[in-house]
Amino acid sequence: MKVAALAFALLLMGSGAMAQLQITEPDKSPLDVSYHPHGYPILKIQGKSAPARPSARVLYSRPQKNGRTIFGDVVRYGEVWRMGANESTEVEFYRDVTVAGKTLAKGRYTLYAIPQAGKWVIIFNKGLDNWGAFNYQKELDAARVEVPVARADAPVEFFTIVFDANGNLVVLWDAVKVAIPIKYK
Repeated sequence: MKVAALAFALLLMGSGAMAQLQITEPDKSPLDVSYHPHGYPILKIQGKSAPARPSARVLYSRPQKNGRTIFGDVVRYGEVWRMGANESTEVEFYRDVTVAGKTLAKGRYTLYAIPQAGKWVIIFNKGLDNWGAFNYQKELDAARVEVPVARADAPVEFFTIVFDANGNLVVLWDAVKVAIPIKYK
């Protein structure tokens, strides 16, 4: 009898905890991760990855074009942009790097951009775990670099950030391609 009463009490406590659990709806802009070297976690599992750690990884959300005019409209020229959707995009370097000639110490940075039609200013900022660019603080900038805008080979529906074979960070969306040169020390 005591065992049955204890089991019933535990069942009631467990159902109360479930009532407080809030499950979120699937996001329209899914979170994604890119590594350098490309596919690092899979290479590691397969025993094909030479370094013990990747050189870098980027965490970002992937909004869709959905027939919209992106640059100059959804993403305004001349304003700080979070480079994606939802939480601010973050890049982590597992060793010191040089980005377009500027040295950055290994560590995590929030990536922002100030897009223009012909060039972007890319910002590596020490303020972490932000939503959008609402809490952007210029005084936390670790580096700012200018990179030219190129035309993508084909329109890209989902905002995409990948590392190329050389470890450069490439941003693609709509008809725009921006390559951020990175050298690993």
